[in-house]
Amino acid sequence: MKLVDLVDEIDSINTYKRFGKVKRVIGIMIESKGPESAIGEVCYIHVKGVSSRPDQKIIAEVVGFNEGSVLLMPYSMVNEISPGSLVEATSKPLEVKVGIPLIGQILDSLGNPLTNDSLPRGLTTTLTDRVPPNPLSRPPIDEKIEVGVRTIDSLLTIGKGQRVGIFAGSGVGKSTLLGMIARNTNADINIIALIGERGREVREFIERDLGEEGLKKSIIIAATSDQPALMRIKGAYTATAIAEYFRDKGFNVMLMMDSVTRIAMAQREIGLAAGEPPATKGYTPSVFASLPKLLERTGTNEHGSITAFYTVLVDGDDMNEPIADTVRGILDGHIVLDRSIANKGHFPAINVLKSVSRLMNHLADGTHKIAASRIRDLISTYENSEDLINIGAYKKGTSAEIDEAIAYNPNILSFLQQGTHEKISIDTSIASLIHLAEKGELL
Repeated sequence: MKLVDLVDEIDSINTYKRFGKVKRVIGIMIESKGPESAIGEVCYIHVKGVSSRPDQKIIAEVVGFNEGSVLLMPYSMVNEISPGSLVEATSKPLEVKVGIPLIGQILDSLGNPLTNDSLPRGLTTTLTDRVPPNPLSRPPIDEKIEVGVRTIDSLLTIGKGQRVGIFAGSGVGKSTLLGMIARNTNADINIIALIGERGREVREFIERDLGEEGLKKSIIIAATSDQPALMRIKGAYTATAIAEYFRDKGFNVMLMMDSVTRIAMAQREIGLAAGEPPATKGYTPSVFASLPKLLERTGTNEHGSITAFYTVLVDGDDMNEPIADTVRGILDGHIVLDRSIANKGHFPAINVLKSVSRLMNHLADGTHKIAASRIRDLISTYENSEDLINIGAYKKGTSAEIDEAIAYNPNILSFLQQGTHEKISIDTSIASLIHLAEKGELL
């Protein structure tokens, strides 16, 4: 390093520390008198330890101001904070360590290993909150990506850098589908964010759904439901920042986030605590402002791509609830998991007719598009007549279209089903679709 660079670095060091004092704690919000700080800045709250524990620092973030007071949200529990606790400003937003050595690691929202091991060497520092790429710097998406799930690869073809939502109620198979994609995709690396999950589900997902094969090329960020709202939100931002780092290095990244709904709920908690008025169904305006900023950070840039799958938990399977409706309008496609299909033992429980990939027409060739359109038409014809068929009211020969749909239906159902650990290449999936559409038979 040159002497000039060292001088510049020394000049940039802030030798003046700013402090404030905690005034009161209301719910999850900490109010302090000072220090001078900015929105998003990280502060340390110094708390006195007890006989069994030394003094410690609680990390908090500035989320607002109120009549000269600073509003702070902690990254951990606030049990030991008392009036007069010292608040130290850092003059920095939240940063995390990133790099190739993180592959195979399971991290918390602050980028620390959940295994209590120390971070590996050779990492660099990056901000968790960054602006989305310039729209004009985003190359067009013109290359398919293999996810290894036959229904998606053939009927809902996804491109490198596309952002897709997986919409489903609870217990319909979102985590299982994400595990299949993580194991089977041909992306260079997986970044998986588990936000607001039950504590037991994190290990179950890693061991059962992801498996050893999937973990070898994945980085997992976990923020369970018992953690403070800010930790849950930062889990999403940290995962996105790590994905951006690898994209800027030229990697083809697969980002999977489960779930956007719980991120929105955490943002609502913070907004309400900061004094925001509730708007649509209790969600604060900041929820709808923050979602596009987070979701638009993924996609392509001039170096690489982030293909993103975001799960959305829909209450009562209502696809028009506020978060589902907002996310669907931002993303480049949606995959709907249907409870009625899952109840029949059909997995993955993808409702093909309600799902769409907005880029499939640009990615698929003519033969592929014709075959996909024909299979969709046959599924639609059968579903529209299913009640008549089931009660025996339909007589064979009444409609050639319905007769054809009935004949094709068993093979279509077999085509749409796939074993959890069954891997099928995208070329095989598309060839099978074309053969099914033309011959009515499975390859």
